[in-house]
Amino acid sequence: MVLPAYNEAAHLRACLDAIFAQTVRPHEVIVVDNNSTDETAAIARSYAGVRVLSEKRQGVVFARNRGFDAARGDIIGRIDADTLLPVDWIGRVQEFFIHNDATAVTGAVHYYDVALSKAYDACDRFARTRLARALQPIDQMFLQGANMAIRRTSWLQVRERLCSTQDMHEDFDLAIHLQNLGLSVKFEKDLIANISARRTDVGFLAFANYVQMSPHTYAQHNSAAKRHVYEMTLLAWAAYLPGRLLYRGYDPRTERFSLKRAIALRSVSRPNPSSSSVR
Repeated sequence: MVLPAYNEAAHLRACLDAIFAQTVRPHEVIVVDNNSTDETAAIARSYAGVRVLSEKRQGVVFARNRGFDAARGDIIGRIDADTLLPVDWIGRVQEFFIHNDATAVTGAVHYYDVALSKAYDACDRFARTRLARALQPIDQMFLQGANMAIRRTSWLQVRERLCSTQDMHEDFDLAIHLQNLGLSVKFEKDLIANISARRTDVGFLAFANYVQMSPHTYAQHNSAAKRHVYEMTLLAWAAYLPGRLLYRGYDPRTERFSLKRAIALRSVSRPNPSSSSVR
């Protein structure tokens, strides 16, 4: 299991607790500290079962590569530091690779810190499933870094072909290069990971630029899939304002929504997600 991490002290402990609560224990857990200035590395080191690596080149692509290169298991799981895995996630991943010859798998996400979460999840699941159905027949399936796994042999095969420019989503780029080699990437809608909706908690321009990187990644590879990804980009832009209000107005501790809280001026709790180091 590999977790790239940049200033994730607020979320990392819960993420690691969920990993070590799995019904199937992970072979190894690697946290790659990408120049954090908070307690990220110290929290990771406080867990006996965690190996902490350092990556000085700023950017999630470099942190991911550092972790994947160091991984020793046959299957490399990859999540974000705000991901909370259901207790059967590793077991489901193992079962998938036993019964499928695919090289990598990704799944759907649920959001744990947003109001009307069931409706929010349903909309997100619909969009991802629709996109997956469009991309699978043309062998251009996506991967999502917050919820994915890849065979180590496939990683070693594709490693030197990957792009490292800062204007692409590294998980999409990985999926594209795998499939360009004739390897299969699958979307499993029942492989769920719980994530934060915090990426909406920025101004619209920053959010729009972040989302725009998805079709841009496909466009940079001259992929016909960009047309389908543009459709999802437009949906994400349209959902930005209600999504941000549902996130900002929700208090996970009390599980209550307040419009006053939603519109209150307060500092953003996370670095700009358009930054290459934040995914």
